[in-house]
Amino acid sequence: MTPTRARVLALVESSRFQWFIIAVIVVNAVVLGLETSPQLLRREEWLAPLGWATVVVFVVEIALRIYAHRGAFFRDGWSLFDLFVVLVALIPASGAFGVLRVLRVLRVLRLLSAVRSMRRVVSALAATIPGMVSIGALLVMLVYVAGVMSTQMFGRVDPENFGDLPTSLLSLFQVMTGDDWANIVRPATDAYPAAWVFFIGYILVSTYIVLNLFIAVAVEALEMQKEEDRREIVDEVEESERVVVDAVAELRAEVAALRADLARPRP
Repeated sequence: MTPTRARVLALVESSRFQWFIIAVIVVNAVVLGLETSPQLLRREEWLAPLGWATVVVFVVEIALRIYAHRGAFFRDGWSLFDLFVVLVALIPASGAFGVLRVLRVLRVLRLLSAVRSMRRVVSALAATIPGMVSIGALLVMLVYVAGVMSTQMFGRVDPENFGDLPTSLLSLFQVMTGDDWANIVRPATDAYPAAWVFFIGYILVSTYIVLNLFIAVAVEALEMQKEEDRREIVDEVEESERVVVDAVAELRAEVAALRADLARPRP
């Protein structure tokens, strides 16, 4: 590694540089929000130049990171995400690609890669996808079975909410979310007083049990991510210790060689 590249690598990895980039991302997010107001945009001519200034900072940062990391930059998922966001920011605001201008708001998502704690949460959520898919499939089967049962049991007395299977599925989804569920089930419970057993059981299983399963999977993934972070820290400390020990050993060897040279009789 050349001295220039080493200095650039130290710069982009430094905490001050990272905090500067985070500040620029926050400023850019504020500018994007202010640009949604046409009245403010007409009065404040500095918004557009400030927005482009933040884009220039992002481009320079990406260029420095590519120069410092070389091929490793393109093997890192977060780095590729940052590159994509910066490329989207360079899309012209007019012409055939003008509709893609809305993607500029993705620049705000750069906080996900800039803040370590956010990266940890996103990585943990990504790790939960297989478990979430299984739980989601379980939930779909539960809603489908409940939809068929409710259509057969309450379709005649409440066709508005349970007249057919699609309507029943939509009504049961609303019941599961707790959105005005009492008014949805009231016609069925008025006709069949024992119907509350079906709906209470459905709410308990779909909302509380399945929701807790989602939470349990997410918590487990976060714990696994924390354990991986601990192992990474331990590995970094051990690597630093090995570097220090090797440096001390080399220093001792040099001192021993120097002593031997000094002890050698001079002609």
